[in-house]
Amino acid sequence: MTFNDFNFNEQLSEGLDSMGYKNPTVIQQMAIPVILEGKDIIACAQTGTGKTASYLLPVLNLIGPTPNHQISTLILAPTRELAQQIDQQVEGLAYFTEISSVAIFGGGDGMAYENQKRGLQNKVDIVIATPGRLIAFLSSGALKLNQLKYLVLDEADRMLDMGFQEDIMRIISYLPAKRQTLLFSATMPPKIRQLAKSILHDPEQVNIAISQPAEGINQQIYKVYDEQKTKLIVHLLKNGPYTSTIIFASTKEKVKALYKELKSTQINAKAFHSDMKQNEREEILLEFKNKQLPVIIGTDALSRGIDVEGIDLVINYDAPPDPEDYIHRIGRTARAATTGTAITLINERDQRKLKNIEELIDKPIAESVLPPELGEAPVFKAHNPNDKKRRWTGNKKRPNKGSRPQGQSKAN
Repeated sequence: MTFNDFNFNEQLSEGLDSMGYKNPTVIQQMAIPVILEGKDIIACAQTGTGKTASYLLPVLNLIGPTPNHQISTLILAPTRELAQQIDQQVEGLAYFTEISSVAIFGGGDGMAYENQKRGLQNKVDIVIATPGRLIAFLSSGALKLNQLKYLVLDEADRMLDMGFQEDIMRIISYLPAKRQTLLFSATMPPKIRQLAKSILHDPEQVNIAISQPAEGINQQIYKVYDEQKTKLIVHLLKNGPYTSTIIFASTKEKVKALYKELKSTQINAKAFHSDMKQNEREEILLEFKNKQLPVIIGTDALSRGIDVEGIDLVINYDAPPDPEDYIHRIGRTARAATTGTAITLINERDQRKLKNIEELIDKPIAESVLPPELGEAPVFKAHNPNDKKRRWTGNKKRPNKGSRPQGQSKAN
């Protein structure tokens, strides 16, 4: 199947050709016809499957090459990074049409708010927004959505996890009841189904490989003591063939601490966290996307807020508490049918997390051997599968017993 089978208008097809789009992914094959028919949809697809284009392309085609230049489409996204990336994708796909878009999101200073306000006044067709900033514009009367035809909720599960359910329902109160609503989510917990039931009308359902990593990802674990984590990461980055790496840590404090340690070893890396100004974050993402920055360190906000091709290594400094987050983290590599490596560091406290991850993906993750120069690796004792807790032991004393990585407290 090719994109020509969808019979998009000439201008949109030209944009697809210019961006090198040839064959639709599975989610695109299943979702695009449903949306073109004007039906509501609830679609579940893992990260990296092409879901953004699966709603953008039919919506752009429905708007048409010569729009009325009034806001016909609202796309809600959980983070500013994702909102900006969607806006960039609209710009590329709609290049040969007259369709325009604007991204509005929180953060920054008063100047950013005013710039976004002016953008809304330029007769745009598509608004891509985070819920909080959108409500500010709606409440002030600076934005009217009474002509809206298409509502898209992207990464709906993430928005609910971040506490945006009330904001979403408040936003919907400003919208026409007669509209086409498209809900996309990486997971489908009961709260998403309840939201869909309350805001969608007789939706078609599309489910693609829920909660399974891409086949091209080489998944590995290393069993380590905390004191060995940073040393192992330095070893991997300095001795491996990797050119583009994301490292995930559980808190921004650990992100900052790991950045300082890697910097002291002459590794070109930068931290990405919420304490930074918006323009600093944008600059780091641009450097990383342009391959000027080989290593970026962040929290789970990066796992769904970054869309960069060619990432060949993902490292989980900490195993994520939710196994679904593991899927999203490692999904940053092996995108678009490529390959990549995902390495997770497992310490004593992460045994249960590892078990939950392996149950979710329905297979064990291969264990790699710790380089000898880093010392003895900890060993799991044999355990009964019905036991609630595995026991942990080591053949030798812990290296540097009593010390902890910089930025890590005893409570962690």
